[in-house]
This record gives sequence, structure tokens and C-alpha cells, in this order.
Amino acid sequence: MNHSRPPSTVVSCTLLVIALGAGVTACSSDGHPLSAEPYDAADQIAFNGPTGDGKKADPDKPLEVTAEGSDGRITDVTAMDATGRYVTGELSADGSRWHSTSPLAADARYTVRVSTEDEDGAPGRKVLTFDTSRPTSKKHLTVKFGPKAGKYGVGQPITAELSKPIKNKAQRAIVERALRVDSTPAAQGTWHWVDDKELHYRPREYWPAHATIQVRSNLEGVRISDRLWGGKVNPLKITTGDRVIAVTDASSHSMTVYKNDEKIKTFPVTTGKPGFETRNGVKVVLGKEYFVRMRGTSIGIAEGSPESYDLPVYYATRVTWSGEYVHAAPWSVGSQGSANVSHGCTGMSTGNAEWFFDNVREGDIVEVVNSYGNTMEPFGNGFGDWNLAWKKWRKGSALVGGTPDGPRPEEAARLRPTAV
Repeated sequence: MNHSRPPSTVVSCTLLVIALGAGVTACSSDGHPLSAEPYDAADQIAFNGPTGDGKKADPDKPLEVTAEGSDGRITDVTAMDATGRYVTGELSADGSRWHSTSPLAADARYTVRVSTEDEDGAPGRKVLTFDTSRPTSKKHLTVKFGPKAGKYGVGQPITAELSKPIKNKAQRAIVERALRVDSTPAAQGTWHWVDDKELHYRPREYWPAHATIQVRSNLEGVRISDRLWGGKVNPLKITTGDRVIAVTDASSHSMTVYKNDEKIKTFPVTTGKPGFETRNGVKVVLGKEYFVRMRGTSIGIAEGSPESYDLPVYYATRVTWSGEYVHAAPWSVGSQGSANVSHGCTGMSTGNAEWFFDNVREGDIVEVVNSYGNTMEPFGNGFGDWNLAWKKWRKGSALVGGTPDGPRPEEAARLRPTAV
């Protein structure tokens, strides 16, 4: 089709078909085609759905744009809903076809901007709008982000608890793609599927100190399966404090505390004795309790056993749900710095435990090295997320590739037994 121009120039336009409607055609240009204003490709645009008749498009159908004829190609397509969510898509190498690769949201208004060029390089453009219908299903997937809003240490993972299990990998990809985490300063990270209903997000390294982390969901109105749609999800904002890392060396019976990579304290400590060895690896502070009553029965020690205990414990900083703490242990001061005599906790003098209690926060790192104990579990007993190598962590993403490492361990951690 030719378009009217000044006598010296004639330019041909490209026919476009969009898999959701119909329109009108016109284009013009002045001077050199590469510097021309984009012509209006109105007559070249068509939808296979509603065209202003009050009907709405089916969000289950993908968006598709094709260039018809041999004298032009598509150069760019952007599609975005009224809330600012973009539809991802792929453009063929020859510019003949673009199609969406992410699902459309239900009950949403979309704006699609299509750019083309003809065989002479003259640009064409068309802006289209359409609405999608409401979902027919009443089942919605909601997400609860964690932790609660506040300030945390640089080791705090982000959690996402789903209201319904998602097992299918393609459906997991839809969910994961919609869960967004943005950090300022930026930090490379990804989600990991702990099980069918829980995801954790962590960076490759710890979060930057004094960062702002914002978590949101773009799932609302998005079709996940035949009868499941994304529901509304409350966003989350947390910040990080200083980079505080405490390293306990079980072989030298000492703990060294670093703040922003500077050594600030070293304490004599005692850790787990044979048969009750403290777990190796990276743990994350889960909370702080000024007073805890610790009993041997909570970790399987029978009453009356030589190992039995029932003690009041102060300045207790929790690092596992199964009862591992950093806490005051005045009864073992004589062994602190020289022997491991505890039932798995890291014990120190009351004064040192009080300092530690006052200077760490939830999300700070406590790492144990050179213990004969097992390595901290990645999931189910606190946050052992950092004990997975980055390559293995990424395999737990439905977008990066691979499959989750397995379900979260079934254990009695929620009963919160305690050890000293």
C-alpha cells in the first residue's frame, strides 16, 4: 500500500495483525524516511477480539503481533496495564512476529505500542488499548511476605507463604515472576522454592548494610491455572542495619564479632560437648529473649539422666527453632575459652551475653566453624539459607532452572525446644 507524500517521496507501510482487535490505516512522511515522523498505521492494525463493542478480551489468550507482507517489519512492541505492569514478549529475528510470554491480568486495561518500519526505513506506529474480562474462577492465590516491616541484619531472608500449594513448574514460574524484590543499593538475588507453599529470597552475598528492600506482588488478576488466579497481596518494606557477623570457633572456644568488617569484640565461649555438638555453618538471629527456662527434656534428655537440666537462662539470643541460643552461662565460666561443655548452645559470661544481646538484632549472622557437629539445615530450623552454595540456591528457582532441593523438613521445631 502506498501513502501520500510530497511529490519526491513515496513510502510503503506494513500491515500489522494483533491477536486482539481491528483498526484503520494512514501514514505520511516528509524528507528523508529515517528522519520522518512515524506514520499512523491505523488501517493496518486488527484485533481478533472485541473492537469497541463493550466486550472484553479473554486474558487466557496471548497477545500476538504480526507483520503481513514483505515490505516491512516490526521493530518494537510494548504492552503495559494501567498499574504499570509490563507484559514480557519475544520478537522474531526477522521482525515478522511478536508474542507475549507472560500471562495477561484479568479485569485490567492494557495499552499496546507497536513500532514498525517499511522497506525504505520509514517508521510507523500505532497505540492500541483494550480491556480484559474478569476471571470466571473465584479461587485466588494470596501471598504473605515476611518478615514483618522493620530493621534487620544483613542475613535476613525474605519469605513468601502461599495460600495454596503450587507444584507445577510452569505455574511456579508464573508465581515467581510476579514476586518482585528490589534493593537499594542493588543486590543480585533470586527466589528458592522451599516447598509447594513457601519461597525464600536471598542475595548471592549478604544484603548491603543500610539497604532498603521493597517486596511486592504483581499476581493480582493473573491466571495461574484453569481455576486459580492471583489475588491482592500487601507489599513489604524492610531496611538493614550495620553488617554484624559473629563467628564462633568451636576449636579455640572463642567468638569474634565483626561490625562492618571491623573486629569489635572477642569473647571466650563454650559450645556443644561430644554427643551434643553445636551445628556448624551460618545461622541467622531469629529473636532475643531476656529470660528462658531451659529443660533437658525439650531435646530428648530424660528426667533423672546425668545429662538432665532445668535452668533459668538470661540474655538468650535464638539462632534455631530447635533451641540453639547464644546465652549467659555463669555455671560454665571456668570452661569458657578452654573446653566445650554445653548441650549445643554457645555459652558465655553474663556480662558478655548482655553485651551480645544488646548489640545484635534479628537478621544478624552467627556462624560456627570447626565444630564436630552437623551443618545447619538450610530450611525448617530457622534460616540456614546461606549454607546453600549460590549455584545450588539458584536451582531452586522455577525461572533460573532446576528443581527445588526438596520439601522443608518435617520436624517439631515449632514446639521450640531448648538446649543449653
